[in-house]
Amino acid sequence: MTIVQKREEKISRTATWKFLIPSLIGALLFLVPVSYNDEVTIGVGILASYLQTTFGEWIPAFILFLLGVSALGSLGATVSKPAFVRESPFLRGLFITGPIGLIVRAGALVFGIMAFYEIGPEPIASRATGGVVLYDLAPVLLTWFLFAGILLPLLVEFGLMEFVGTLLNKVMRPLFTLPGRSSIDTMASWMGAAPVGVLVTMKQYDEGYYTKREASVIATTFSIASIAFSLVVANVIGIGHLFVPFYVAVSVACLVAAVIMPRIPPLSRKEDTYFEPVGKQIDDTVPEGVSLLKWGYQEARLKANTAAGPKTLVKSGVQTVLDIWLGLIPLVMALGTVALMVAEYTPIFRIISYPLIPVLTLLGLPEAAEAAPTFLVGFADMFLPAVLGSGVDSEMTRFVIAGISLTQLIYMSEIGILILRSNIPVKFWELVVIFILRTIITLPVLVLFAHLFVG
Repeated sequence: MTIVQKREEKISRTATWKFLIPSLIGALLFLVPVSYNDEVTIGVGILASYLQTTFGEWIPAFILFLLGVSALGSLGATVSKPAFVRESPFLRGLFITGPIGLIVRAGALVFGIMAFYEIGPEPIASRATGGVVLYDLAPVLLTWFLFAGILLPLLVEFGLMEFVGTLLNKVMRPLFTLPGRSSIDTMASWMGAAPVGVLVTMKQYDEGYYTKREASVIATTFSIASIAFSLVVANVIGIGHLFVPFYVAVSVACLVAAVIMPRIPPLSRKEDTYFEPVGKQIDDTVPEGVSLLKWGYQEARLKANTAAGPKTLVKSGVQTVLDIWLGLIPLVMALGTVALMVAEYTPIFRIISYPLIPVLTLLGLPEAAEAAPTFLVGFADMFLPAVLGSGVDSEMTRFVIAGISLTQLIYMSEIGILILRSNIPVKFWELVVIFILRTIITLPVLVLFAHLFVG
């Protein structure tokens, strides 16, 4: 009896439908682009947009409520450690934290109150700092992760990752040193939103399907900006009429970075070992003489066959949402506000950008001195370069500024904090290095396209 036949005996008759139906729904919700309100998005994005449109004026107040629950709940749980919290692994991990965690959550609540009521020091309460986080960033995280957290099991728990991973493994491994299943993360980012791609990566790493190196590479290299957000950036900076060549330039630059980044430090030095609490849960080798399609189909049905029931998956999804709402959003509120304060009210980014001026001049970009700070301020938030760069007269320079803001990927107001809070082993200093390396790698590519299409 062959290995395929032996494995087939373990698969129930209903496994095919358990694979096909949830996976098809998951693909439609997370991977298939659709047009909605003149934007290209995904099904989860439509649900998130509807929620923001319907309850938009109430969402900041609800976020302030969540910040209060997080701060006061953490203070109470950490100090008194009630039995119901100690005995629940989920509540214990969510509310019991160290001194730094308490300070961050208390600071988030204070920043939230100042931004909501527009009181206190302007650098915190300003619409350009705390207001951006409370009214722009946090609502996106709240709505996207509400649906992504609950519906994500349809994408990852019923065999779609196994099926696609098997088919694309021979492409992804030699090109990007990654398993084929990582293509799903990329698609979720590209069609939807970068945080959704990071969420997929976090879940796969926590469940033993990615090594430390693979998860680090995917989260920092493949969480690409969505088409919809790229269009917003292009329009804000004034190059909307060049969107097609602009997005081609961004895609090529990201592809070049994706080939190089996994092969150089710090990512190349990450261990190819799995998350210790769960260990390795995957074997992507295909037996000789078995077609990729047949093996992938069997892998998918085996996964679907062992999938948890709806009650367990819903409970896990709700816990993911609460973890994001009460754990991540306070971090975004506190650290995102601080990052924007540094960008808006201090000369730090302008000072550290001085060495860039001769480089940009050498590359033939007009207004190099005015543009230089925008190439670094993206570390605070991806949208800031477009806002600051909109005042630059040169269309060629604006083309590069917008492109670099999308190819750098690492911005602390959202993606950076999400990665640091996860179990993925990437440190803050490594995020800084990755940000700089991505800038160095993608800048010449974007400049080349700028000279071709704009110059």
